[in-house]
Amino acid sequence: MSDCNQIKEDNDINKYLRVKKGILMRIGFIAHEAKKNLMQNFCIAYKNILSKNDLYATGTTGRLIEEATNLSVHKYHAGSLGGIEQIGSQIEHNEMDLVIFLRDANTSMSNEQDVDIIMRYCDIHNIPFASNLASAELLIKSLDRGDLEWREMYK
Repeated sequence: MSDCNQIKEDNDINKYLRVKKGILMRIGFIAHEAKKNLMQNFCIAYKNILSKNDLYATGTTGRLIEEATNLSVHKYHAGSLGGIEQIGSQIEHNEMDLVIFLRDANTSMSNEQDVDIIMRYCDIHNIPFASNLASAELLIKSLDRGDLEWREMYK
C-alpha cells in the first residue's frame, strides 16, 4: 500500500471513529491568567455543545475547565511551560478544528510571540480562531448549528 493510500485510510478511520463516538470537532483552549475565570464561565454556559467534542487545553486552563464543567479535557503543560507550543504543534499539523484563546490584551505578555505563532498557524490551516468572548460565542454557536462541518472536507 502506498503512503498516500495509508494516510487516506488512516484519516477515514479517524473520521469514522470520531463520528461513531459523536465527536464533531477538536477544540483548543488557552487563556491568560486574567481570563481564566471568563473561560470557565464560557465553558459552563456552553457545556452541552462542548461535551460533543474533543477538548484540548494548556494545563491550568484545562484543569479549571474540568473542575467547572466535569468535561474531559486533554491537558498539555501549562502555557508558560510549553503548553502553548504543544497546542501550536497540533495546529501546525492541522489536528485542531477550532481554537479559543482568551488573551489579556491589557497586559504585555512575555509569550506574545507564541500568540502570534498560534494565530499564524490558524491562518495557514484555515482554523477558526477566537481571541475574545464575542468571537468565541459566535464560533461555538456556529459549531452547534453545523456551520463548521466544512473543516472535515478541508483536511
